[in-house]
Amino acid sequence: MQGNRSNQAVSPKEKRTLRILFVASEADPFIKVGGLGDVTGSLPHALRHLSPEDTEGYTLDVRLVIPFHSAIAKKVSDAAPIATFTVKRSGEKVEAQAFLTHDNGLPVYLIAGAPIEKDAPVYSLDTRKDGEKYTFFSLAVLELVRQLEWQPDVIHAHDWHTALTVYMLNLRRATDPFFQRTHSIFTVHNLPFMGAGIDDAMKAYGIPRLSEPRLPEWGEYQPLPMALATADIITTVSPAYGREILSAEFGCGLQNFLSSRSDSVVGVLNGLDEAAWDPSTDKGLHTPFNIATLPERIQNKQALMREFDLPPNLDLPLLILISRMDWQKGVDLALDALRELGGLPWQAILLGSGDPVLEANMHQLETEFPYRVRAVTRFDTQLSRRMYAGGDMLLMPSRYEPCGLAQMIAMRYGCIPVARATGGLRDTVKDTQSPETSTGFLFEDASPEALAAALRRAIAAYADPQSWRARQLFAMQQDFSWQRSARTYAKMYDKFQEPL
Repeated sequence: MQGNRSNQAVSPKEKRTLRILFVASEADPFIKVGGLGDVTGSLPHALRHLSPEDTEGYTLDVRLVIPFHSAIAKKVSDAAPIATFTVKRSGEKVEAQAFLTHDNGLPVYLIAGAPIEKDAPVYSLDTRKDGEKYTFFSLAVLELVRQLEWQPDVIHAHDWHTALTVYMLNLRRATDPFFQRTHSIFTVHNLPFMGAGIDDAMKAYGIPRLSEPRLPEWGEYQPLPMALATADIITTVSPAYGREILSAEFGCGLQNFLSSRSDSVVGVLNGLDEAAWDPSTDKGLHTPFNIATLPERIQNKQALMREFDLPPNLDLPLLILISRMDWQKGVDLALDALRELGGLPWQAILLGSGDPVLEANMHQLETEFPYRVRAVTRFDTQLSRRMYAGGDMLLMPSRYEPCGLAQMIAMRYGCIPVARATGGLRDTVKDTQSPETSTGFLFEDASPEALAAALRRAIAAYADPQSWRARQLFAMQQDFSWQRSARTYAKMYDKFQEPL
């Protein structure tokens, strides 16, 4: 019996504040390299703005911690020093400094120290070069909250770079009263990237080997598998990807272990910053538009065709591809499928950079179809906006896609995805017989032939303007807001109301 409570006292849920710490290697607007930065830059805000009805009465104190990368130091001038402490390494103590800034009211901690080198990239091509930085950072996070005397109820970490925070939390909460009530959620954004090769850094910082008979032996000393084995809940960035990683095709050798933990694996679809991606307010467009003014969208297509000197035939569907040039993204499948469909009516603009072989292949396609294809090998966010607004179909033939944002953006801009039915693409693109309930076209096999078959269906559908308009309208009405994802996570945090 705890103290003197009247029978009228409110429930613990109504009184309690849950403290949530997001731990990540990047977060928009401070630093963003990929989709992870979108998630950690948006989800904490969405959680903070949930209504009491969404959280059943309790409040969320959400904070974020990321490394103080040199690129952040160049753009953040108001970071205030709040703590100096040390992290043990091979018998010595490495100094860490913590700074506090805010992003629209969200407290953001920035951790600095010698291992987070000046002018070093956020990620190196060689994972081993990142081992020291992210091992140091993961341990510094746990020391930071102790220094602040702020006990998180949930530490929510993302991908291998912060996986050791989850692993070491699991070890410490067994004996350290400070962490006894702290639970962990570990979100997998891209399973194949596990942090392999950083053994030396982990040994130097005293990270003990995990003993887990369900894991493959090679996984007992790699950050991501170590977090998968010790997190209270594992989440993926879409429901379908959560199911896929339990299979041999997508499990990267961990499928049997993950299947043994399937009750703890939850897929939560990423959201989209709908304010940042709004065709009615997008200043980068030739002609802003919305559902009510959808006929004006055609002006963006006309402007895009003029920009790329394409024959101004509006009866031809304009296909777009906006992608990293990478095997995962299935760019080679798209190029081969377009070759196969040379006899059908279409034009295409392809944008992306990466693998030199794929870049060369993309330019070769332009040479083969000089009046129909334009290839641009660079990263260009402003051009991508004009392409979403002017293109008729977005090609997304990914071999695997944990979530994907391009298909959500495309639908919001009235551009219809033609995508492989995998991961988040399967969860977000609806391929039905009726154009009133369809938002795109899906195909199953990762092959040029399967993509070509889906494109044939899409090109045939485009020939009927009325049904095509119905698809666009339904696609533009889809709810991809972060509030939806935040409500799902709030229910997860709710499960952690009781002590361990």
